[in-house]
Amino acid sequence: MNSIKLFVLLFLFFVSTAFTFFHHGWANYDQEKRLDYTGVIQQATYENPHATAKVNFKDKTWTVVLAPTSRMQERGVTAAMLQKGTTIRVIGYPHREVKDEMRAETIFIQGKEYQMRR
Repeated sequence: MNSIKLFVLLFLFFVSTAFTFFHHGWANYDQEKRLDYTGVIQQATYENPHATAKVNFKDKTWTVVLAPTSRMQERGVTAAMLQKGTTIRVIGYPHREVKDEMRAETIFIQGKEYQMRR
């Protein structure tokens, strides 16, 4: 009986932690270096796990990691709002290792503020 309990506990532990590796969260982004840029969307994807946008700021193109699409929909950000050529202001943090990638905390489209974090 004890071996069955142990097996069940180990099984539940492994199942509950199996996908932890895939969730990157905010740890990979340097929250000590706040970025605030206004640029033009060159390309965008509106799909899970996170929507993304390639945004040109001056002479540099950033990959901006946005929120999951369900959160964006809840907050009023639609795929149509992220079309190529749209001006967007992004406040976020750079990735610690991936050059030219940032995670958005707040975006502004047509002057309206949208929070990306919970």
